[in-house]
Amino acid sequence: MSWWMFWWSLLASAAALAALLAVTLAVALRVGRHSVIDVAWGLGFTLVALVSYLLSGSSGGEEARRLLVLVLTAAWGMRLALHIGRRNLGEGEDPRYERMLGRAPGSRTLYAVRTIYVTQGVVLLFVSLPVQVAMFEKGPLGWITWAGTALWLVGFVFETVGDRQLARFRADPGSGGKVLDTGLWRYTRHPNYFGDACVWWGLFLVAADQWPGVLTVLSPVLMTYFLVAGTGKPLLERQLSKSRPGYADYVRRTSGFFPLPPRGARDAPGRSRG
Repeated sequence: MSWWMFWWSLLASAAALAALLAVTLAVALRVGRHSVIDVAWGLGFTLVALVSYLLSGSSGGEEARRLLVLVLTAAWGMRLALHIGRRNLGEGEDPRYERMLGRAPGSRTLYAVRTIYVTQGVVLLFVSLPVQVAMFEKGPLGWITWAGTALWLVGFVFETVGDRQLARFRADPGSGGKVLDTGLWRYTRHPNYFGDACVWWGLFLVAADQWPGVLTVLSPVLMTYFLVAGTGKPLLERQLSKSRPGYADYVRRTSGFFPLPPRGARDAPGRSRG
């Protein structure tokens, strides 16, 4: 692996992300809502993968691995960006950002740059390290690569199907005030977050097929932390517990992350409670 070329690619990816976030900030100020950065999240990973792919071409990295990682990352990132873009079309500011900016000690714009744009840019660059390292790895694709690809596919399906089921539920006029507890949502309260975690652990495994990729293990750990204990699951559940009368019962019977049979089914007579 050419470490010199990798560091150059890392700097180029950081510069590309800075440009993307600058454009995103300009759009956010134009439309009056910083939630547009959620669209840039998926686009940012796609951009990093593309920059890394282009700059790793002369490094001797395995072409099959480079192309595989580019396709997997871009497919996930573009789908997520399109989904969030369609979902937020015509909506107002996200309550999370509104609460955050309400604590601004001075200029809301400068505060947003520090707490939203710079923070997300740094996190994105760190989480994407398996993608960047994999682009420069030499050696053939082994079984760990294919195990990672299979895990990525599981995550992509969970995320895609879960998002579609939720979109249909929200579009149903009769679902107002109700809780979605069918389909994948019967087995986990967050199929999209579980899918996200699988995608990034899958990409990590692809990178870990060669030894330098093992060094990026903290990237999927950080992504999983944000989904399970950071800005993902806890904030969303706190909001839903206030707006959905039946949500407490849904929480009681449904797994919080890993897909499992509903608790009533698991605790039925004749079944182990372990």
